[in-house]
Amino acid sequence: MKAGKTLLFKVAPVALIAASMPGFAAQLSSDARTAIPHDVQQMVVIDYRIMQNSPTAMQLRGQVMPPELKQLEDALRKFGLDENADVEQLAFVLYRTGKSSDNLETVGIAQGQFPVDDVLANLKKQRIKPTLWRTNKIYPMGKTGMSVVFVDESTLVFGSSGSVKTAMDVRDGLAPGLLSNGQVMDSMRSVDNEPLWSVLDEKGTQTMMKQVLGEAGSVADFDTVKKRMVASYYTMDFQHGVKFDMSVVTGDNFAAATVSSLLNAAILYKKMSGTDIEKQALADTSISSDAGRLDVHFASSDDQFNTILKSPMFQSMVR
Repeated sequence: MKAGKTLLFKVAPVALIAASMPGFAAQLSSDARTAIPHDVQQMVVIDYRIMQNSPTAMQLRGQVMPPELKQLEDALRKFGLDENADVEQLAFVLYRTGKSSDNLETVGIAQGQFPVDDVLANLKKQRIKPTLWRTNKIYPMGKTGMSVVFVDESTLVFGSSGSVKTAMDVRDGLAPGLLSNGQVMDSMRSVDNEPLWSVLDEKGTQTMMKQVLGEAGSVADFDTVKKRMVASYYTMDFQHGVKFDMSVVTGDNFAAATVSSLLNAAILYKKMSGTDIEKQALADTSISSDAGRLDVHFASSDDQFNTILKSPMFQSMVR
């Protein structure tokens, strides 16, 4: 996986594309946190339990579900798990490997109440044997190319064989992990009580904002301030319509104000070329900067957002 990518969800001036439900905080357990590598570029955490109870969330999820999630659901079913009943929370982590920031890998963590004994008995019946990584038993997930390890009855780690082994190295104390990444941990404290949240480091934030700004991101002002974007985080929920909030931390007022101006310019351009529905969505987006931070807020009704999902602008954002 190459750099220049943000994980799972793309963003645009209208809103961050995500799927979530209200009422439950999507906090990572201690077991999950201790298996996450140190060099996180982006992490997305979703409360998965009641997503199917919201037509809007399910429609959105169907349009933007990433390949990793589709593969996971297929693999879980073949693995003997019911993703709708057994999985309560999913976390996807995009992290850097080696010395180059161009080398990125993805690892996933699922939390829930898993019938581990039944699953292992079924695997044994099928003569599927694990690969030992020290004391960790890593199982292949069918023909998906993915592997999985049960950390305990409530946590499983999945991904490529290499990413799962990396996660186990972190958990076993043989490699640095998330808990020693002060920047990402600070961002998490701002959002991890929300039903859906994501945090991005400096590189992830710069990549995301470049995608959001589009042509506006090519101007000299962006090159001037992009290195001052040190972190970002966002949340989204469907409790009363659709709400999205994102903050970009720049560390100084000038950089935050400059990015705010660029983002407002990008929205103005979209308003001139968009449909009536798109123009209304952009009108419902507010952008402000204060104390070295850029804040973006978007809100709409369920009906309005369902219409936005069908718009050309939305379709271009999730290609």
